[in-house]
Amino acid sequence: MKTIEKTSLILGSVLVASCLSPHALAGHNENGIDIGGAVRVNYAYRDYDESNKDKYGSLDFELFALKFNGKIDDWGLAAEYRLTADSDYLKYGYAYYDVNPAWQLQVGVNKVPFGNPEFISNSFWFGLPYYLGFEDNHDVGIKASYSDNGWHTDMAFYKNPIYSATENKRYSASLYSGTINGTEYHNEETNGFNLRQTYTAEYEGGATTFGGSAQYGQIYNSETGNMGNRSAFAVHLDSTYKDWNLQLQAMQYEYDAADAKDPNKIGIAVVSWQYEIASKGQAYSVNLAKTFNTDWGSVKCYNDFGLMTPDVADDDYDNSMQNVTGCAIAAGATYTMVDFIMGKNMTFSSINDHVGLPEMGDDWDKRVNINFGYYF
Repeated sequence: MKTIEKTSLILGSVLVASCLSPHALAGHNENGIDIGGAVRVNYAYRDYDESNKDKYGSLDFELFALKFNGKIDDWGLAAEYRLTADSDYLKYGYAYYDVNPAWQLQVGVNKVPFGNPEFISNSFWFGLPYYLGFEDNHDVGIKASYSDNGWHTDMAFYKNPIYSATENKRYSASLYSGTINGTEYHNEETNGFNLRQTYTAEYEGGATTFGGSAQYGQIYNSETGNMGNRSAFAVHLDSTYKDWNLQLQAMQYEYDAADAKDPNKIGIAVVSWQYEIASKGQAYSVNLAKTFNTDWGSVKCYNDFGLMTPDVADDDYDNSMQNVTGCAIAAGATYTMVDFIMGKNMTFSSINDHVGLPEMGDDWDKRVNINFGYYF
């Protein structure tokens, strides 16, 4: 479990430009080049790790990130590269072209349009869909986006993830090829199609975005040469009223790998670790947040809850749950997230290193996580 807990520090990647104060990241000029980035450290206390408890937690360097945004007229480039405590990787890197005020094309490593736009979480720890491969995911492909009069459409094709299926040092969760807990996997994601449609209704005091997402792709077995398939569907809502925000999402997913040794489960890798998830299931997210504005910045307090229900042939498979209660504090160029995390049968937030497989024990594991970042 030591490797799992070490790599969990990297999971603070939820902080991007959309959720930071204007002072926290470099701006974006109409014509020109902007370079920004971040330095972050992380404190973690885990009640299920005796060594960590004996030391009253651990304080570690988490990451150093560089962001690049450049635009000349209708053409632009965007990229972010991250150095962490034990690895380095490209989060995204793509060229884009503004066809007209409504249409934009992106080519390269860009964000997969699935689920609630931006994130289905408020916390450092992401929402449960992230660990299944369906939140803040970035792959190699082409995306076309249309936005006008409240309507937003994303259509995309992705050839494959940015890194090899045998590599676990990556930002986005995707299928893994290798051995996990004695089971060999030879799966590679390829040829994925995504469609997301949303509509935003504005009203006095806020706005509500309604949407639906669909994803379909193939799974190549590098040992046998045969193809399987994968699919996912979601409906989502993101609503704000004054200082309150409500996020809801329900999704169904299935990884149907060819020639699987055990069709009930499949291997996933992210941030220098690999684990198993139920190959088919549903995931539900309910998040509530309130922002308090101050003279020196703002404080956003939230509760993010996620539930995953496996839908496989083995009745011994159990639900996974994660609840994060915390506050994000923005002050000048700093952004601090203080989270109390509870996990049940959930990788990274409990002693159970999987999602949706048979549970060991029947307890909620707990941890405290404090992430401090300086943005430039």
